[in-house]
Amino acid sequence: MRLLVIGDIVGRCGRRAAKVNISSLRKEFNLDFVIANGENAAGGKGITEDTARELFLNGVDVLTMGNHVWNKREAYEYLGRESRIVRPANYPPGTPGMGWAVYTVPENIAICVINLSGRVFQEALDCPFRRVDEIVKRIKEQARIIVVDFHAEATSEKVAMGWYLSGRVSAVVGTHTHVQTADERILPGGTAYITDLGMTGPMDSVIGVKKDVVIENFISKIPRYFEVATGPFQFNGAIIEIDEDTGEAVSIRRVQNYE
Repeated sequence: MRLLVIGDIVGRCGRRAAKVNISSLRKEFNLDFVIANGENAAGGKGITEDTARELFLNGVDVLTMGNHVWNKREAYEYLGRESRIVRPANYPPGTPGMGWAVYTVPENIAICVINLSGRVFQEALDCPFRRVDEIVKRIKEQARIIVVDFHAEATSEKVAMGWYLSGRVSAVVGTHTHVQTADERILPGGTAYITDLGMTGPMDSVIGVKKDVVIENFISKIPRYFEVATGPFQFNGAIIEIDEDTGEAVSIRRVQNYE
């Protein structure tokens, strides 16, 4: 099977980029499944029911989240009833939503999507390494194909997670930094890996935010409201081919499209 994983979708511009690219990539590569990180889809921070529905309508099958999942209060109730969204699994018990789920694609193929949040330079959540151990053991009989979105800041933490899960899951893809890395590879045991998928959003920006605002903040150190940039978009992600019988990744290739 072939799946597309899309880097952090940022604001209206990112949603437009998704709409323009997903349908054409589905046809060109005969894609079976599309996963996108949507934690910045609504105004640059968070998710709402309307923005999620827009992305589902335009071809996304599952949305993963990250540290901004709670920025829109209306999402709390929505996460509790939308099975196509997974938030980081290492939040405390009782947190709205779910951290992993198993989905069925055509020909009755099961795919498990797991979302985790890193802890280096981020909130002190439960250990993502121990948490993913629990999940993988639990779902191994349900799905051979397992995809992990590790939403983390530190490159070292992401690389460590890739090696930790090497040979145990189909893919480990990093999100959060909004800058695509050029280290895609197949780890031993058939695990596709990339440190960061990049960003799907405004190209002429500082990781999605208006350039002048960020530059002024760096120079003056006076807090400023970070407004999402507009203009031409970039679309970042990766296409991964996975052997349906073994769950091992066969190939991974980066996607970089621009308006």
